[in-house]
Amino acid sequence: MGCLSPRDAPAVTALLMLLLLSPSPSASGKVTVSVYYEALCPFCANFIVYHLVKLFENGLISAVNLRMIPWGNAWIQPDGAFSCQHGPDECMLNAIEACTISIYPDTEKHFRFIHCVEGFTVQNRHNEWTKCFDIAQLSAIPIDCYRNGHGKLLEKSYAYETTQLNPPHRFVPWVIVNDKPLQEDYQNFMAYVCKAYNGSPAPDACRSIMLDDRHYLQSDNVGSQVCYVTPPRNATS
Repeated sequence: MGCLSPRDAPAVTALLMLLLLSPSPSASGKVTVSVYYEALCPFCANFIVYHLVKLFENGLISAVNLRMIPWGNAWIQPDGAFSCQHGPDECMLNAIEACTISIYPDTEKHFRFIHCVEGFTVQNRHNEWTKCFDIAQLSAIPIDCYRNGHGKLLEKSYAYETTQLNPPHRFVPWVIVNDKPLQEDYQNFMAYVCKAYNGSPAPDACRSIMLDDRHYLQSDNVGSQVCYVTPPRNATS
């Protein structure tokens, strides 16, 4: 086998990052749930803190490949700077959460941190986010990731993935179960997970959910609250 030259390294790194970030069917038959969100959207925070967390509380996470994509309605300016819907703090927290996902790929670990940060967002206390490393029992290495610029690279990858969505996302939280965008019905994501799961036996959590399957999958959830995409100013993507 030939050796890679130094000039091959950037291409290999880019390929590996794309493979790691791109959704793919799980060999174990798990259902992929992809959550496109932004750190300071109050409706994203509410969904993560009070709804998405139920995957861990009822054990349904055993049937789910959960992917968190913290970019949302942000955009990239011509000079390469990021602009976020809720200001610079959101850009920073998006990158911090991206770094945490990268450094702690175990879903339960990085979700503990994200859940904590979004909990502070719900309480209008997002400036206290550094407490979440202790609360989630993780080291603060993601801060170094953010400061050394790696967080920006991760965010660019998430930005690209978000812009490639088909159909395009219209708001956040934008939740996709396997290849199905749930759109306004995102709060009923667990019913879609149970419907998509083809393993045996079905997770215990699905027994009660499937009893009300008709209500979930045929409801017009007009009451869902979201942060809509706003037209970017002087953006490149």
